Amino acid sequence: MNLEVLYFARLRECFACARESVQLPKDEANVTDLLELLRGRGGVWAEELAAGRAFRVAVNQDVAALDAPLRTGDEVAIFPPVTGG
Repeated sequence: MNLEVLYFARLRECFACARESVQLPKDEANVTDLLELLRGRGGVWAEELAAGRAFRVAVNQDVAALDAPLRTGDEVAIFPPVTGG
């Protein structure tokens, strides 16, 4: 399954990457599967995407839960929480 993954704010800086194509080895996958693959890169990836770190995920521009299904061609954005006022 091929996905387009976008990184924003501090994640873009930490990963030195704004976007990339990611190939998941499964035909059926969810957001958790993607995060596990990215964490598996180790280093800053494992640190910034660790459980308990503050970040959100959107699939096709809709905020998504960890169990949200993914499909080939989906756009997945990973970003820090946004505050404003």
